[in-house]
Amino acid sequence: MTDRHLFTLDGDAYVPSEFAFGRWGPDMLNGPALCAAAAHALESRHGDEDFLPARTTVDLFKAARGHPLTATTRIVRAGRRIRVAEVELHQDDVTVARATMVALRRSSAPPGEEWRSEHPFDPPAEPAHRWYGSDAVGWTTSVADHQNSSRKRLWTTTFPVIAGEPETPYTAAVMCAEGSSMVTNWGDEGIGYINCDLTVALSRLPEGGRIGLEAASHITADGVSVGTAALFDVHGPIGTGMVTAVSNAAAQIDFSRGVPAR
Repeated sequence: MTDRHLFTLDGDAYVPSEFAFGRWGPDMLNGPALCAAAAHALESRHGDEDFLPARTTVDLFKAARGHPLTATTRIVRAGRRIRVAEVELHQDDVTVARATMVALRRSSAPPGEEWRSEHPFDPPAEPAHRWYGSDAVGWTTSVADHQNSSRKRLWTTTFPVIAGEPETPYTAAVMCAEGSSMVTNWGDEGIGYINCDLTVALSRLPEGGRIGLEAASHITADGVSVGTAALFDVHGPIGTGMVTAVSNAAAQIDFSRGVPAR
């Protein structure tokens, strides 16, 4: 859809569209939307083409409702090789999320050979907005096919955060990386953990308009989950996503009937 976006800008306010709402509640914004708004504010106000936004950490303090968000940013450090900026997202004078972007100056690699981890990823070639994958089933376009206890994957198209603005590789990476929670916390009865944060680490920005995620680790105890996922574009791995989450079993999301259309 050419008009698919998460927010419109009304002055400095991020006004959510229908695509910004989630499934934890009828008036609750989803995690990707909050992370995308934070990334957009950081990049639009403090981005620099000479610097790679190598790490972004978003702390999700409380449920954000279907009201406009306002963003307050500040520069923490403006060094020659490292720059750090912060943003707080507010609703009705309450901080609902805070994010930090650590940007590193691009340069040439140091001399010598080095070990690199291998991350094979074989996404489907056929066009579709989103593909779901699991070890038990393989790739399909139906989310209901993958409600199982095996390792999960996603392969998805990206779209703009703001109506009337082109998407950027950075905001696309942060928005899609929030799916690290889905590929790691999704079991055979759905998702019963709610995110507390997201950390995205990038060695380069994505290319090609599609981003993939594959669960790399999932560690749980006492209702607390730590999940990591490898991030991919059409050329290969680009970084990692990590989420911590807490049990929210009373509002478990059951994907066995699919995902309601928006």
